[in-house]
Amino acid sequence: MSGSMWNNGRYPPVNNMAEKQRTLLIVEDDPALQKQMRWAFDGFETVVAGDRESAIVQMRRFEPTVVTMDLGLPPLPDDVSEGFALLSEMLALAPDTKIIVLTGQHDRENAVRAVGMGAYDFFSKPFEPELLTLTIERAFRLHDLQAENRRLQQVHASSTMGLITRDAGMQKICRTIERVASASVTVALLGDSGTGKEVLARGLHQLSPRAQERFVAINCAAIPEALLESELFGYEKGAFTGAARQTLGKIETANKGTLFLDEIGDLPMSLQAKLLRFLQERVIERLGGRQEIPVDVRVVCATHRDLKAQIQAGLFREDLYYRLAEIIVTIPPLRDRHGDAVLLAHHFVQKFAQENGRGMLQIGEDALVAIETHTWPGNVRELENCLKRAVIMVDGNRITAEDLGLEAEGDEALEYLNLRHVREAAERQAIVRVLAHTNNNVARAAEILGVSRPSLYDLMNRFGLKKEN
Repeated sequence: MSGSMWNNGRYPPVNNMAEKQRTLLIVEDDPALQKQMRWAFDGFETVVAGDRESAIVQMRRFEPTVVTMDLGLPPLPDDVSEGFALLSEMLALAPDTKIIVLTGQHDRENAVRAVGMGAYDFFSKPFEPELLTLTIERAFRLHDLQAENRRLQQVHASSTMGLITRDAGMQKICRTIERVASASVTVALLGDSGTGKEVLARGLHQLSPRAQERFVAINCAAIPEALLESELFGYEKGAFTGAARQTLGKIETANKGTLFLDEIGDLPMSLQAKLLRFLQERVIERLGGRQEIPVDVRVVCATHRDLKAQIQAGLFREDLYYRLAEIIVTIPPLRDRHGDAVLLAHHFVQKFAQENGRGMLQIGEDALVAIETHTWPGNVRELENCLKRAVIMVDGNRITAEDLGLEAEGDEALEYLNLRHVREAAERQAIVRVLAHTNNNVARAAEILGVSRPSLYDLMNRFGLKKEN
């Protein structure tokens, strides 16, 4: 849009060194206004775009924290539809970016609509550069605060549940557990043995309103079928030979608290109907009893089995599955949690060294490589046992790959820990994928990857990628 933004002449540029290197994208189709705004906001690292297409290219290339954008963009500057389309695209591409919309002086309706779509704020033209600068600074600070808050929430979530992780997927699971903890829903934790299902179940209990009550766990696969019913539901005196007194079952014992049914996939079919009735009616009958006993309990279950496959095989009731799986949380194996194996290894060494009076122990470089490259089929439980054995048996104060019973992979494996190699492998994979997506259109691929066309050609030459005709 044409027209001056100045009300009272020229304003001095912002001179705030703390804001240097904070990227601000200015979306404005008037070259004169672009120049004036870059001069006014030179306290930030500014980049400009004059239309919707170039704005998206700049978003991908520079990943700006804050954007100022004019709603009236080419090809129809008097039509705001292009501006709203760009706003929607930018928010989809980078939801945390703070977008400040610039509108006409009497265009409050569109400004309110933009804020409703997710824009951070709006200003009417002409505007005071100093006031807009203050809003931009607040947007940068809010972005930083929100990022820090998310980081602290992740740390809080994992530490509250006793879970040690840096993996983004596991931190997301922690946030899911936090959200469902206060809800009265049954949670199913699915994952391989040793992935930490019981740790998460206890964390869910600790974060719930039932935290002051009992957490009762029972392993459905560890108890013989003949005894499992009495363990779950309890029995009356004389219900069977040897029943010398009334005994409460696990379900009743957990009243007001949380019941954790581990390995629910191994529950015998004969007990599945009775458990289903309890979940539906929230009442039980002890063996040998006739009285219905109401029980208020939060049920959390876990299994390493594929319950849907169990249903297809006729080994698990479908109606019970839907009662148990109101919320499903799938826990990844340790090999898929980036960086967690070494992080946990340091924790276990410190823990077991203290328990066994071994003083300060360190993990050698070859051991770290072996831990990082091992697939850990037994997951966290296998890693814990491995480190416990090593701490007890090691002669010196340094644990080696041999002490762990693992083979170090040598210099080739050390490349896994080399940041340059990791970065190059990721760059090559991304370039191959985008070139395939764009049918080898290098110009379009460069836009998507956020680099210039010459830079992309340089990368293709470095990685030996030829442009196919």
